[in-house]
Amino acid sequence: MIYSEQNNPIQQHRGSIEVICGSMFSGKTEELIRRLKRAQFARQKVEIFKPKIDTRYSDDEVVSHDHHAIPSTPVDASESILLMTTDVDVVGIDEAQFFDDELVTVCTRLANSGIRVIVAGLDMDFRGVPFGPMPALCAVAEDVYKVHAICVRCGALAYVSHRLVDSTKRVLLGETAEYEPICRDCYNKLKQ
Repeated sequence: MIYSEQNNPIQQHRGSIEVICGSMFSGKTEELIRRLKRAQFARQKVEIFKPKIDTRYSDDEVVSHDHHAIPSTPVDASESILLMTTDVDVVGIDEAQFFDDELVTVCTRLANSGIRVIVAGLDMDFRGVPFGPMPALCAVAEDVYKVHAICVRCGALAYVSHRLVDSTKRVLLGETAEYEPICRDCYNKLKQ
């Protein structure tokens, strides 16, 4: 908080990047929606984006596995976000792992211009490999919040989204029929 000449507090806008990451079914999107709705409740101007390829629940909403939703704009490329974020306080981005690597530059530019950027995404793919721009986003973020699902096999904290279907495609949209959250120990036993 800074003070004006009349000694009245003036809110200073400081940009930042917050990353919410973890495996599937860990509550990433739920946490993103919670933070964005709080910003809206505080009368902040919020814009929300998701990759155009994510049509699992809705074409134009970010939707959690628990079916909580918030309106969003689907985009093909991260650069498009810059064209739609004039005069906003908060930018939310879901499924960040599906965006191109330019997303890191986009988020940094937004934060440098005084915008609070909240990004959610998978930190690793089904093979346990860091996914898309997420590692770089974690590196440049002021705050990284890792959420965990529970391993469906033993009850420990989940480590990875294990793919249940036979496919080597890195991007395969799915739900509980295609993926399950499992811990490191259970994942390593499956790889043997």
